[in-house]
Amino acid sequence: MAGVWLLRGSRDNPRAATTSTRRTSPVSARTTLHRAPTRLVEHGTGSLPAPLQDPSVAPLSGGRALLLGGLTAADQSTDQIIVASVREARVIGHLPSARHDTAAVAIGPFAYAFGGGTASSQLDDIVRVNPASGAAALVAHLPAASSDSTAAAIGGTAYIVGGYTGTRWLDTIVAWRPGTAAHVVAHLPATLRYAAVAAVGNRLVIAGGSLENGTASDAVLEYVPATRRVLRLGTLPAPTTHAAAAALGHFAYVIGGRGAALGSRSARIVAIDVRTRRIKPFGSLRTARSDLGAATAGNRILLAGGAGSAGTVATLSELVTAATRVTAAAAPRTRTHTLVAGNVYAHDAAGRLTGAALQALPRIYVPNSRSDTVDVIDPRTFKVVDHFAVGGLPQHVVPAWDLRTLYVTNDTGNSLTPIDPRTGKRGADIPVDDPYNMYFTPDGRYAIVVAERLHRLDFRDAHSFRLHHSLAVPCTGVDHIDFSADERYLLASCEFSGQVIKVDVARERVVGVLTLPDGASGMPQDVKLSPNGKTFYVADMMAGGLWKIDGRRFRVTGFLRTGTGAHGLYPSRDAKLLYATNRGEGSISVISFRTGRVVTKWHLPGGGSPDMGGVSADGRVLWLTGRYNGVVYAISTVNGRLLATIPVGNGPHGLAVWPQPGRYSLGHTGILR
Repeated sequence: MAGVWLLRGSRDNPRAATTSTRRTSPVSARTTLHRAPTRLVEHGTGSLPAPLQDPSVAPLSGGRALLLGGLTAADQSTDQIIVASVREARVIGHLPSARHDTAAVAIGPFAYAFGGGTASSQLDDIVRVNPASGAAALVAHLPAASSDSTAAAIGGTAYIVGGYTGTRWLDTIVAWRPGTAAHVVAHLPATLRYAAVAAVGNRLVIAGGSLENGTASDAVLEYVPATRRVLRLGTLPAPTTHAAAAALGHFAYVIGGRGAALGSRSARIVAIDVRTRRIKPFGSLRTARSDLGAATAGNRILLAGGAGSAGTVATLSELVTAATRVTAAAAPRTRTHTLVAGNVYAHDAAGRLTGAALQALPRIYVPNSRSDTVDVIDPRTFKVVDHFAVGGLPQHVVPAWDLRTLYVTNDTGNSLTPIDPRTGKRGADIPVDDPYNMYFTPDGRYAIVVAERLHRLDFRDAHSFRLHHSLAVPCTGVDHIDFSADERYLLASCEFSGQVIKVDVARERVVGVLTLPDGASGMPQDVKLSPNGKTFYVADMMAGGLWKIDGRRFRVTGFLRTGTGAHGLYPSRDAKLLYATNRGEGSISVISFRTGRVVTKWHLPGGGSPDMGGVSADGRVLWLTGRYNGVVYAISTVNGRLLATIPVGNGPHGLAVWPQPGRYSLGHTGILR
């Protein structure tokens, strides 16, 4: 009978010695749930330094975890040691050599990595890692060199499950305690790799995995060290391998994974109640992923990296009970959620990617207005990696409200060109009248197409782009928009009449017109709300600075001189600074939101024409087009140093940095909330 339990699993990939799940974490009394949650939901929170799959994961105190080794986006082993929390991750050290498909646990103050594979062999190393310093040292050896195993710790002992030696599959459970020799303590009913393993109290839960017959297992097993017996606990809803596992209270959760086929990734989360032996679906990931890392972090589960439909990902996210997420999940359709702790940009902090943005390729999309093309830049290499034609006079690249699509606004081409951010590839054009720019209503229902030459704001269905209502505006050159903190109204600049208009979003009507102090000689451009929601900054190219406007009273409250040709406005990821581009003098003014004053100015070497752009997801790079120089600038936000000047097409304008943090997009090149 025991042999029958696991005759449903396995591996189809010739890289069989090189992929694993190694994800587990011990349970502390503080993580006990007093009542069963209804489901788990995923909330995107940050990003890794680079895409990563198959890391081994060791949970640490304070909601952190160590990620050890793994595979890069190029399918190469890495030796990096990364400390991660739900908000951020950084490299702190290196393993003795590059490796993937290791297993890992935390015992006492240290983490330990077991075995793993290189490009040509398996390892028998047991490596101790100091989370405080990142130092790694070889301290012991496994009974056999192996990769593709998983592990968890119970009572100061690590238990390493299954694996592959390079020539044979393993059915062993190996026990190891610091200072002792590793030894086999039990055998599984069949050889097994890539199982999901978690420690729940005094027992080990072993779910799914790959078997030698080429299928994926649906068996859930239980190992109790006190009896050294392996028992069948139940059956998964579907055969699953390459999944992650972590524990909360008396539940073990099997997260993501796939079936036997490479293209069968799953978003399923399965709960295993070790007390009642009930096994049932318990929520889903935002996107299907396999080969991700997981660790218990207090009363939630930290997730890191993995393999998605578009390849290896760099995402950090958390799984939390539905009860703690109800407000946040419903937030995009409420009217009072935006101002969190006095900061409208609270959800735009560094690395807080969510939803579809978690699966997006890191890219910079550059519309070349005079070339009718889009250039695509890889931000890691500063090189153009793709180039394609679009409609006439492309002006901006706009993220959709739901973060699933980017749209190139082809002004004289009277069309939108959709881009799939998972692949970076364009789709078929969508006919739309005069799309100079585009925004979205805060509830995600309508796109607001800025039809500049037609003097209109066209409210269109956000998906079909069928016209709902065309709002004529009493000004010339309607241009850029931002929304109030409560999202009840918007302010739009009117470039050619020196005015700003106020629009009631729900009623879709103009409720005010404000002529700026320099009147018709002014040229108001970008509009950006202060973090506290009290002040709109409006860049004026002719005035050489920013007007400060009280949106509620709809009046000018001040002026801040920045430089010739003030144009684009971009908040820093910590919402402390505002970057203002001075297109006419080749500089960027850095403004303190707290004081409302310029704190420094960055001058581009040799001048330039910094225009439109955005801040990288990690907040470290400001990306701007050089409107009249046919280039894109990458500028360090740490010191203003020019990191790269990248040649693109003629007349680059409203580039989009993607992905960006935030829950939903209000449009333009990335106004997210």
